[in-house]
Amino acid sequence: MNMKTKIPRGLVSVRADGGSANAGELKTLVESLNKAFADFKAEHNQQLEDIKKGNADALQALKVEKINDEIGNLQASIDDISTKIAAAQMNGGGRKLRDAAYSEAFHAHFQKGEVRADLNKGAAGEGGYLTPVEWDRTITDKLVEVSPFRQLATVQPVGGDGFTKLYNVGGTASGWVGETDPRTKTGTPSFQSLGFGWGEIYANPAATQQILDDSEIDLEAWLGGEVQIEFAKQEGVAYVAGNGDKKPFGILTYVTGGANAGKHPFGAIQAVNSGAAADITAEGLVDLIYDLPTSFTGNARFAANRRTFGAIRKLKNAQGDFLWQPGLTAGQPATVCGFPTSELPDMPDVAANAVAALFGDFKRTYLILDRVGVRILRDPFTNKPFIQFYTTKRVGGGVHNPEPMRALKISA
Repeated sequence: MNMKTKIPRGLVSVRADGGSANAGELKTLVESLNKAFADFKAEHNQQLEDIKKGNADALQALKVEKINDEIGNLQASIDDISTKIAAAQMNGGGRKLRDAAYSEAFHAHFQKGEVRADLNKGAAGEGGYLTPVEWDRTITDKLVEVSPFRQLATVQPVGGDGFTKLYNVGGTASGWVGETDPRTKTGTPSFQSLGFGWGEIYANPAATQQILDDSEIDLEAWLGGEVQIEFAKQEGVAYVAGNGDKKPFGILTYVTGGANAGKHPFGAIQAVNSGAAADITAEGLVDLIYDLPTSFTGNARFAANRRTFGAIRKLKNAQGDFLWQPGLTAGQPATVCGFPTSELPDMPDVAANAVAALFGDFKRTYLILDRVGVRILRDPFTNKPFIQFYTTKRVGGGVHNPEPMRALKISA
C-alpha cells in the first residue's frame, strides 16, 4: 500500500517479510556472528592468560565485554528474522480472507464507525464490535512473532469461561496370587484437579479522525503493531512470573520454593544449584542437564535473559571448549552444551537465590489458554479528537506438567 501520508506519532508500521531480502540478511548476520564469536574466543582466552600471569588488563576486559554485547545483538537479530521467515512460510507468504464481506464492513467501521447491520457478527448493540476472523488471526500471528514464550509453550484455544485439568495421582495396587487363591479388592486410582490463572489483557491505541478519513497508511498493520507490542510485553511478564491475580500463573512460581510449588498434583519444578555463590558455573549447567530425565531431553532447551547468556558465553568445559556456540547455519539457534537456547527478557538476572535459567521441554511443561479471540471497541467519545480502539484478549496460563522442566537456582 502507498505510504505517502505522514504517520502520526504512535503509529507503527509492521511488515513481516519472509522473502529473499530477509534470507540474504540472515545469511550475512550468521557470518558476522561466527566471526564475532571467533574474535570473542581469542580475546577472552587472552584475558584469562593475562589474569593467570597477574597482569589483568581493564582495557582487555572491556574489549571482551564489547564483543560479548555485539554477539548478543547479532543473535537477537538472527532469532527475530528467523521467526519472521517461519511465520511467513506458515501463512503461505500471504493472507486469504475467509470472510471478505465482513472484513470490508469492519474496515469501514474502523475508519468511520459505519456498520451494516446484516454483517454485524459482533456486539454493536453494546457499542462494541468483534474483529473479523482474519484480523484476529493476523494480530495473533504478530503476537507470536514478538512473544518468545508463546513460541515455546503449548497454546490451546478454549471455549469455556475456565479450564481445569484432571490428573491421575495413582493409588492402583496389585499383588501376587496362586492359581486358586482368592482375589481381594485392590486400591483404586484417585484424581486431582488443577486450575489455571486467567485474566484479560488490553491495549488502547488511538488515531485522529482525520488520519482515518485521509488514510493511505495500512490500518491493519498499524493496529497489529500497537497490539503486538503491548500484548507481548504484558504476556511475557505474566507467563514468567505472574501471580495469577487477573493474570496467568508464571512458570517461575512453580519452582521449588515458589508461591505455587505445592499447587500441582505432580509437585514442583525441581531446582538445581548453580555451584557458586551469586554466579553460574559450567558444572552447574551440566548438573542441570543431567538432572532432567532422558525422556524429556529430546525437545529440551535453555531459556534465560540476555545478561545471563552473556555470562554463560564465557564458560568452558574441561577440554577448554566454550559451552555456548552460535548456530552454524541460518535458522539454527545458538546452543549451550548442544541444546538450543531461547532468550526470555523477563527472566531474572544472575544473583543470589535467583532462578536465572530454565532447561527442559517447554511445550510439555507450560500451557497458554486463549479464550474467544481479539475484541475491539471503537471509542470516538472519550478522548476527542482521537478515536481509541480498545482491544482486549482473554488469556490464561500455568504449568500443566512440572516434570519435563528444571530450574537453575543461583547459590546464595
